[in-house]
Amino acid sequence: MTGGQARPWDEDSVPFLARLERQDRAALLAIGRPLTYPARGVILHQDEPSAHVLLLLRGWTKVTAIAANGYEALLALRGPGDIIGEGAALSGRGRSATVTALEPVEAVVIDQSRFTVFVSANPRVALHLLSLSTDRQRSTDRRRLEWAALTVRERLATLLLELVRSHGSRTEEGIELTIGLSQHEFAGSVGSSREAVARLLKELRDRQVVATRRRRIVVLRPDVLRRIVGEGSA
Repeated sequence: MTGGQARPWDEDSVPFLARLERQDRAALLAIGRPLTYPARGVILHQDEPSAHVLLLLRGWTKVTAIAANGYEALLALRGPGDIIGEGAALSGRGRSATVTALEPVEAVVIDQSRFTVFVSANPRVALHLLSLSTDRQRSTDRRRLEWAALTVRERLATLLLELVRSHGSRTEEGIELTIGLSQHEFAGSVGSSREAVARLLKELRDRQVVATRRRRIVVLRPDVLRRIVGEGSA
């Protein structure tokens, strides 16, 4: 179990580049230029004007957004083969979220005008882009529906289990999450306050279900998290 191999909770489990025909993929990559980002570097800023899209080749990123009430929610994890920034590029609107590198990232950046011209001239690519957008929306809708029936405690346990599966690295201590998330991001992701999430994490720490440090979580007892999700209590 290592971070970077399994896909996260999104329904769009097939990344964008893997959906394309080989010649279409090569042609798209050819109109861009390579770019690298350091770990923890911000790649895209929420609300900024769109000037380019990015195709991720190596490394993982987190997609977060700040709501009007100040919550910062983790929306998705994007990794090799994914495209980011395409929505703003095609709509001409500002970025809907912030994208931050979780580790060193290698990408291909394509200017907005070149990207839109390419998509307009390549119907197969446009259809795959539409399919990806539809899958992402379905995933968001499904998750919203499922979480409506869960308590905050159950949502947090579910999120931790999903991150264990997608970005967990086994250590002598337990399964360490290889992405660093703040309590604000956890709170926004499960639709609760930072204080409530802090209390729940303390409860899990006291029960030796997890161990926490600054932006670091090690899951010691995933079986307890599964019971929380499966039984509503544990």
